[in-house]
Amino acid sequence: MAKDVPPRWDRKMQQRLARGEAAALGEVYDRFAPLVHSLAHRVLGDDKAADGVTREVFAHIWEHPETYDPRQSPLRTWIADVTHRLAVQRLRDREEGHREEAQRDPGEPPAHEELERTVRHASVAARADYIVHSMPLPLRRALELAYFQRRDYRQTAADLGVTEDEARRRLRLGLQLLATAHDTGTPPGCGGAV
Repeated sequence: MAKDVPPRWDRKMQQRLARGEAAALGEVYDRFAPLVHSLAHRVLGDDKAADGVTREVFAHIWEHPETYDPRQSPLRTWIADVTHRLAVQRLRDREEGHREEAQRDPGEPPAHEELERTVRHASVAARADYIVHSMPLPLRRALELAYFQRRDYRQTAADLGVTEDEARRRLRLGLQLLATAHDTGTPPGCGGAV
């Protein structure tokens, strides 16, 4: 597939959303709501706040479908980017509210650096979560076995029914992808404004 040709489903969905088809929003919600909620929760650490961001993301998708360009990135990537931006903004707003409240009360207000550190940490965690959920299933399954079930590469190979070399390769590739979570800036293909 040519790089500048977006996936057919993404193009059709963007067109349907632009026409105002409520059924299209329902399909997008059914497909991506778990991802949106998971990313928002990863940033905010709170189910209620993640629910709010999830509503905001799908409201944005409904109100501004033209901000998505299928030639720039897959719909999933664009939705993850919108989610991340809105969740980080909500986190900043919440921390700013805490800072203003602390200034009214006696005591030392939280430092601006602490807020930025929190935002950076949440961003890395959200990006790692997105990377894990986006990687090919064979790599994700190998990492899940190694990390959650504490299997070494030999046990992972046996569990997956692959050679030890293949298990090492999957683990190495999965970890290399996951290591990019610490990269700063916008992930490739995540252009566009919120």
